[in-house]
Parts: sequence; structure tokens; C-alpha cells
Amino acid sequence: MFSYRHGFHAGNHADVLKHMVLVQVLEHLLQKDKPFWVIDTHAGGGLYDLTSGYATKSGESASGIANLWPMRRDKSIPEAVRSLLKQVALLNDGDDLKWYPGSPQLAAQMLREGDHLRLFELHPTEIKLLESHFAGVKRGVSIQGADGFASLRGCLPPPPRRGLVHIDPPYENKDDYRRVLQTLKDAIPKFNSGTYAIWYPEVARREAIQFPAQLKRLAAELPKVDWLHATLRVKGAERDGVGLFGSGMFIINPPYTLYDKLAVALPWLVETIGQDDHAAYTLEAQQS
Repeated sequence: MFSYRHGFHAGNHADVLKHMVLVQVLEHLLQKDKPFWVIDTHAGGGLYDLTSGYATKSGESASGIANLWPMRRDKSIPEAVRSLLKQVALLNDGDDLKWYPGSPQLAAQMLREGDHLRLFELHPTEIKLLESHFAGVKRGVSIQGADGFASLRGCLPPPPRRGLVHIDPPYENKDDYRRVLQTLKDAIPKFNSGTYAIWYPEVARREAIQFPAQLKRLAAELPKVDWLHATLRVKGAERDGVGLFGSGMFIINPPYTLYDKLAVALPWLVETIGQDDHAAYTLEAQQS
């Protein structure tokens, strides 16, 4: 149950898509002076060293952030990609890429005084890393070693009535797909004005293939819900059916600016980090 460690995958192409979208959502929320919450149901360790440990064993960052890092000062690259690289650069000195932020660290360095970060993590090793990472933070961050699926309902609605809910399980257990859907069914009626960002893997698994259609059906059943669906595939599926070849982000109540930003960034990413002729993207949205 606890074999998944995000350090193996830190900074890969799926993280690029996920975190690029999260930065755009956060930038939009920050445009108003009113405070907001970020709730992360599967927070992970918070920050990852790309030069040691798990990250060096997999080398997956080479397919994602390490490929983009040399372009961070190029003003011609898409704005959404440049915004992500700016956040990564805040953690690294000079030209060397050592540290990569997980979603908790990204949120923490973007939030203001008065905003709040609520983090859940069940993995016994990851929760220790997360608590250690934020040990010096006295205000604005709450960490709980708990099942984020089960805990989310009790957080909603957040007191400011503004916020982002990030749902990013490992999908190591196929039941995670069902639990995401049920969690959304329970959560959205309690906080229907919130933005929900759901990440999922593109793998050769029936549950993953069916998942986007299930999310769309769920959104259609809920009153006054807009959605945006973006995928980034960097290569074709392996013949043995093993491995991550792409990923998707499904955003409920997305910022109105997000579609146009991704319409520029996604084709650029296909050209820049795509690995074969099967590299592709999709982008679709629906308004209620």
C-alpha cells in the first residue's frame, strides 16, 4: 500500500503539466485581495532533491523540468511554462537545478499572509518529510497525517469561501479512481464555488482510460459546474503496457484565463519534451 514514493518521479513530464496548471490557478486566485485556502489531499514530501536519492535512480526529471530549465530566461517561451520555471528558480542558486518543489512547496511560496495551506499525507515516510520541511513555519500551514480522501469533507467550506482543492493520489491502487469520484461528489455540494484540480496518469489500465469520461459525467450531474480538461502525452505506450506515457489535469471551476494559457503552452511542450511521434496534447472545456 505504501510503496509509492514521489521522489522517483519528481520533476517528470507529469509534474510539469500538473504544476504548470496549479501555478496558473494560484496566480488567478492571488489577483484578489481576499484570502483563500489551498487544500492538498495527497501532499507528498513537499520538496525533492533531483541530485540524490530516488530522483537519480529514475532520472525522470530529464523528461520534464531538466529539459526546460535552460530556457527559464527566454521570454519567448509560453507564459504558463515561464511562470512555473520562475517558481522553481526561487529554490535554486545559479544555473544548477537541484531542488524541485512539490505542490505544497509551490503553494507555500506563492501564498500571502492570511492565506492558508492545509496538507494531508498518509504515507508514514512522506508525512515525516513533510513535517520536517515545514518545521520552521509557525503560521499559515496545517499538516495532518491522515487519509486526504476521508478528511477533505471536514475542511469544507473553508472559512474564506475561496480556495483550491488539489487531489493527486498515486493511483497505485485502482480503487483511487473510484475514491476520487466519490470524494468530489461529497465535496462539491459543500463548496461549489471552489476550484478542484484533479491529476491522473495516462497508463495502459482500464480505470485510467475510463476516468476522464467519468469525471465529465460527474461534472454534468452537478449544478452550475464548469470544467477544463488538459492532457500531455510525451510518447506512445510501451508494448508491455507498463509505464507512464502521459497525464491529465481535470479542473472544476477553472479560472477563465486558463484555457488560453494552456492553448499556447501545451503544443509547445509537445514539441519541446515530446519523445516520439505519439507525443500529443488535448485541451477541452465546457461551461455550464
